[in-house]
Amino acid sequence: MDEIVRCEYPRPNFKRDQWLCLNGTWEFEFDDQNKGEGEKWFQNHYFTKKIEVPFCYQSKLSGIYDKSDHDYVWYKKSFSLPKTWKNKKIKLNFGAVDYIAKGWINGQYIGDHIGGNTPFSFDITNELKWDDEEEIVIKVEDRTYDPSQARGKQSWIGKPFACWYTNTTGIWQTVWLEPVNNEHLEKVRLIPNIDKATVLIEAILSPEAIGNTLNIDIKFGDLNISESNIFCQDRIIQIELNVLSKDFEWGLKLWSPEEPNLYEIFFKLIDSNGEVKDSVMSYFGMRKVSTKDGKFLLNNRPYYQKLVLDQGYFRNSLLTPPSEEAIINDIKMAKNFGFNGVRKHQKVEDPLYLYWCDKLGLLVWGEMSSFYQFNSESCNQYLREWQEIIDRDYNHPSIVVWTPFNESWGVPNILTDKRQQDFTKSVVNLIKSLDQTRLVVSNDGWEHTETDLCTIHDYRQESSEFLKVYSDKNEVVKGCPAGKFIFSEGYNYSDQPVLITEYGGTAFLKDEGWGYGNKVSSEEEFLKRFSQLTQAIKSIDYIVGYCYTQLTDVEQEMNGLLTYDRGFKIDPNKIKAINDE
Repeated sequence: MDEIVRCEYPRPNFKRDQWLCLNGTWEFEFDDQNKGEGEKWFQNHYFTKKIEVPFCYQSKLSGIYDKSDHDYVWYKKSFSLPKTWKNKKIKLNFGAVDYIAKGWINGQYIGDHIGGNTPFSFDITNELKWDDEEEIVIKVEDRTYDPSQARGKQSWIGKPFACWYTNTTGIWQTVWLEPVNNEHLEKVRLIPNIDKATVLIEAILSPEAIGNTLNIDIKFGDLNISESNIFCQDRIIQIELNVLSKDFEWGLKLWSPEEPNLYEIFFKLIDSNGEVKDSVMSYFGMRKVSTKDGKFLLNNRPYYQKLVLDQGYFRNSLLTPPSEEAIINDIKMAKNFGFNGVRKHQKVEDPLYLYWCDKLGLLVWGEMSSFYQFNSESCNQYLREWQEIIDRDYNHPSIVVWTPFNESWGVPNILTDKRQQDFTKSVVNLIKSLDQTRLVVSNDGWEHTETDLCTIHDYRQESSEFLKVYSDKNEVVKGCPAGKFIFSEGYNYSDQPVLITEYGGTAFLKDEGWGYGNKVSSEEEFLKRFSQLTQAIKSIDYIVGYCYTQLTDVEQEMNGLLTYDRGFKIDPNKIKAINDE
């Protein structure tokens, strides 16, 4: 029997009891001539290699560990289904596949998906044979040298360079099966309102569920908070439930990094005969994100964000966390260093990571992988994928900010080009139309258009220079303190909170890779620079948060607080003491 890797439940904020993990050993093949589809490799083709899913072929844990370019790859796996699932709809789910995926079940085409960051599903019920074995075949296309393809920190020149790294091709998150009845929940959206002490619930059902009753039960630990039964007249139903409880001193348990309180919510879809047709568990946090008078507010109170930039790469598995323990360790390390949040840089992170941020208490700035060539194709796909990101991650209380663009990547002429300015505005407005519970940064670092936060990247290494350059707020927001104008032409500062969202990036002399500024020779020298820079930022009254670069080394970029293998370079207690001052 195959050893199952990454076998934890992959979608913890929409959880069903029955599921089947398809991670583990799959058959695999390169198709450099792109002839597989024409030769019908989805029908009885012999694949010569084995790969460990969900690790990409470029990674060591995949068992292949080939870093050369292969734009077309194929996967195949045989599986058996429990006989008790036979009268159910069977959904085949993918966490993420980079970049274009096509699928077949038992030689029958089931569909495709474009985009390397977001989940997708196929209903494979009609393609199943229900004999001893079923067969799934997946073809993936990932264009190595195409800068219009959203790729984040994956190189588009065939090899790592500067702060771009080894590519990730193909399946890189969990693959799994789940059975559902014809009558089932498709998704839920949970919208907390701490001012009204309510949660608005939007449930989307399968068409067959119309006429059923939806039971909703909210709990906090062993306490019953609220319960309601709703007759399902339509596919989409909404109900607002009060979550005040006399058992709590202030009526509510708010979510914050210091107190990551989570309410559990249970859904049961019940037919007219009283039979439960679907059962789903989720959770939510009562938290609010807003701004006022140049301050960032969490739950209506000013909150100073102390973030660390985290790119979510691992030496042996690249973008895929090697285990749930590795995810938890990264979150705990960020907190142990005294940070209260992370900026997940150029990566749409694994849902399990977000679950543990919700549970352990860590703010998250969600960021999309950039494309690097502005054209109609890249723009259209970018808009589509952002909708899928918000659809997947809406219910995570840890996410407080969305960042669609970074340092004008993909929109290099945004300073003066109205078309590129308008595109960033369209993405910001799209996100806001879909999610009004979070803030949106238009272009993190500089050259902002319409933005909720004024964020600046500045890697100067002398604290005295920092204090001098940032002494006059008006000059800063109108000018270019770090070599780039903070706002694009035609856009002006309008009392947004100001944060330094990249700084530091210091490396050690002993490290072969690069960092920002002059390397340091000792822990003492590092701590002196970190302390002086951080305290300089903290001392500027209009700056309300910062993000240090970065949590770990990544390949040739050696400016982490931790090594690529998560070893300590610096005593975390000493960093925490500086953050806590």
